Amino acid sequence: MIKQNVDVRPQHTMDLHGKIALVAGGYGAIGTTISETLAAAGATSVIVGRDGDHARSLAGQLSDKGYIAEGLELDVSNAGAIRELSTSLVKHYGSIDILANCVGFNKEQRMLDVTEEAFDKVYSRTLRAAMFLSQAVAGHQIAAGKGGSHIHLLSIGSSFGFRDRGYSSFCAAKGGLAILLKQHATELAPHGITVNGVAPGRVRTQKNDKALHDEAAFERATADIPLGRLATPADVAGAVHFLASALSRFVTGQILYVDGGLSACR
Repeated sequence: MIKQNVDVRPQHTMDLHGKIALVAGGYGAIGTTISETLAAAGATSVIVGRDGDHARSLAGQLSDKGYIAEGLELDVSNAGAIRELSTSLVKHYGSIDILANCVGFNKEQRMLDVTEEAFDKVYSRTLRAAMFLSQAVAGHQIAAGKGGSHIHLLSIGSSFGFRDRGYSSFCAAKGGLAILLKQHATELAPHGITVNGVAPGRVRTQKNDKALHDEAAFERATADIPLGRLATPADVAGAVHFLASALSRFVTGQILYVDGGLSACR
């Protein structure tokens, strides 16, 4: 009989106290809520992105609320910078327990209009960034021997196309990330590191809120969604929180759709 060296007691907590969360792209429309949600659960949210001032500003706002947060500048398309920053964080905090990858870039162009420059930029800031963020964090997690979790922000565009939209570059990058995280999950599982994705449908944010106040626009946007509304950043952050917590310790290589049932109808 094979014995499992695992705590079999029920896990009823989403508490993240003592955990260090690296939130890449953590000041964006959805990333901001993810950074705050993880911090509110007790984690130290280390918010990084290309705009260091924006990252530091959000970290300051979270600190004012009594949470623990730090903001740093990081160009996620620079693999060397990723390695340098992750090493610095481990020296300072002792570990990186959670990677919440919220980075991504889109340049909407119809298929026949896609340029090499735009395609490469979407790739480097989305799929390539995810690869080397995960590699850097996983290296430190393996060395520490305490496990960890990686959560990548995807999109329903990682599995489905968009009618009447020029999303070739975006869907290619997010679709690549969807299979990349599955491969990472299989390689990192022996080290107790889980790797999962959260794939929202359309999310109502400050950026599109004004347009959606128009009743006709709202009805068009929600027509195919069984729950009859758009996702909120908090809906997405809740899924990330679950995958970062002990409740999901036996969940890896999965993509959690936060789309109000839209993908169930495809």
